[in-house]
Amino acid sequence: MELSQIIPHIEVLIFASEKPLTSLDIVELINNTFGFLEERTTLDQVESALEGIREKYDSEFYPFEVKQSGGGWQFLTKPSYHATIAQLNGDKFLKRLSNAALETLAIIAYKQPITKGEIESIRGVNSDYSIQKLLEKELILISGRNENMPGKPLVYATSRNFMDYFGINTPADLPKIREVLADQIVEGTIIKPEDFTDAPVASEIAEETEKEDSTVAVISDLTVNEEGELIIKDEEETAGEEPSKEDSPE
Repeated sequence: MELSQIIPHIEVLIFASEKPLTSLDIVELINNTFGFLEERTTLDQVESALEGIREKYDSEFYPFEVKQSGGGWQFLTKPSYHATIAQLNGDKFLKRLSNAALETLAIIAYKQPITKGEIESIRGVNSDYSIQKLLEKELILISGRNENMPGKPLVYATSRNFMDYFGINTPADLPKIREVLADQIVEGTIIKPEDFTDAPVASEIAEETEKEDSTVAVISDLTVNEEGELIIKDEEETAGEEPSKEDSPE
């Protein structure tokens, strides 16, 4: 079957669907539509058609695009029209998740499947309310039980709505933790003594250094004579050079 024949049908399916459609979903639906034909549509044909559709709506002429999000293909409005669309839903459209809910959701997204106890051990606080809110918003779901832990607690994972909400196709599309941390690295600040005082610290340090050097010089001039007395070399030498009162002429 020619691609030009199936492209309009693919566009209609994506546009009318209430949920994201995968490429395999589209193959099945197209073949059901043209079931009387011997030549069936293949996955390669559908993917080629989808690539052509995606490129078509990437044009600036269209305010929407065909994109993989939430686990399948969808028609989505382009980000530049966000402010316009927000007027349709008012405050409801602008509501955001609380910091606690976002923190809990991030832990589930990166550690799934995960139990409530494991979430709380990471957060350090009770997470009942956050988990309940995320379940109500259908951003997470109960994916089963951990059979290896005492009591077989429930385990949580992200839902398709989560991927749709954040505009990703699979959890693997989430940014890697090392990439997030790399963006947060802050170079160390070089601290100088001048940063804490208005005084000319450099000159003071130089003066102190000179004093220390002179002290060392004085210490080096000290010596002990044969009788065990502490004397200064310079004074001893000077005393030897100066004439004594007995030798001096009257």
